[in-house]
Amino acid sequence: MARRAPSRAAAAFTPALLEAQLRALLPQFPRLAACVALSGGADSSALLVALTHLRRRGLTVRAVHIDHGLHPQARRWSAHCRRLARELGVALSVRRIRVPRRRGESLEAAARAARYAALAALLRPAEVLLTAHQQDDQLETLLLQLLRGAGVAGLAAMPAVAAFAQGLQVRPLLAVPAEALRAYLRAQRIAWVEDDSNADERFDRNYLRRRVLPALRARWPAAARTVARSARHLAEAQQLLDALGAADLAAAAVGAALSARMLRRLPSARRGNALRCWITRAGWPAPPAAQLAEIGGALLDARADTQPQVLCGALCVRREAQLLHLLPAAPAAARTGAPELAWRWRRQPRLTWPGGGVLSLESDPHGPLDLAALAGVLRVRARGGGERLQPRPGGPRRLLKGLLQEARVPVQERARLPLIFSGARLVAVADRWLDASVQAGARTRRRGRLRYAAP
Repeated sequence: MARRAPSRAAAAFTPALLEAQLRALLPQFPRLAACVALSGGADSSALLVALTHLRRRGLTVRAVHIDHGLHPQARRWSAHCRRLARELGVALSVRRIRVPRRRGESLEAAARAARYAALAALLRPAEVLLTAHQQDDQLETLLLQLLRGAGVAGLAAMPAVAAFAQGLQVRPLLAVPAEALRAYLRAQRIAWVEDDSNADERFDRNYLRRRVLPALRARWPAAARTVARSARHLAEAQQLLDALGAADLAAAAVGAALSARMLRRLPSARRGNALRCWITRAGWPAPPAAQLAEIGGALLDARADTQPQVLCGALCVRREAQLLHLLPAAPAAARTGAPELAWRWRRQPRLTWPGGGVLSLESDPHGPLDLAALAGVLRVRARGGGERLQPRPGGPRRLLKGLLQEARVPVQERARLPLIFSGARLVAVADRWLDASVQAGARTRRRGRLRYAAP
């Protein structure tokens, strides 16, 4: 933990500067609820401290600390965050998580994914998530993306405002150097924690920060500021590519699918841009360049009597006749016993669904759900095939497949919908259908409502 130091000038960072940036990024400021992702480090601590000076403007502020449990000092960091929040008079939620790792995935990436999933689950409706990424982080991100061969979207680095969960993630410090934030904390006599794993040069970002950036700054002192300007230019270029992709998609769209004939008419680079736009708009990560080229080449050129497909992680792009469809690769795993989630909804009213989106169960005096009819622990999983539901009291139990077809739910959405089971019985399909066994009636004493916020 860094020691408190005597007060001195707070360099370039002040609450007034933060206020100006938030006004520029969020037209509704200060009439908003802000949730700060607080690690206890200098950057997020400076953000939280400065925000507390803006509360008199009408801003409401709280903080969330995610404990990954990966570092020996993790409990100590959580305790520090509690002390800081208490000193500032800010409500703090601390969530301990387990970091699952997929084969071939780095611990750094797995921890980041688990952290953002936890933040999404903890974020309240209409709340804005504020994260403390600063100018030096932006420089590191762009250089790492460049070294990984990223395209325009990757080189645009971190946007100041992005969609997140049911609301927005805002990064108001991207123009502020890291040292300015530390100087501000020293002036306020505020301590922060130091993560000693930042010295481990086995991690790419740490190697870049400790070995490469000092040499860059020695030659080009304004490197962080000028590279941030390049990132903004690239973000503008990406906006133009997105607009072109949207126009091409409008011409090729057949419902949620794409016309293979229309795609073949586009030049190769433009076709790849349209496909990338189509995939990311549906909520999937952009595929690597090689797989995108395969979709725009071999998949489109395959014989008409085949059903070629390209797997991109959890995503499957399939051509049926002259239409391209996006399908999760998860259903096959679900049929062979994919794991399901246990939802203790009374203690945890919000659940992040790995297929995308967030489920929430809330009390509602006019809601259609009888809360007393639900088991204390619900099971949530993806479709496996053959599920049945009784959508109307006294009516027949219907195959879910038929209900989805009648409702014209797009093919790529069907397998991503979370199914909720109470005991062995299917009682809800996201927030589209409730089984008669849990529907509220005249004698229901505790009503509720199930909501599903799709990605």
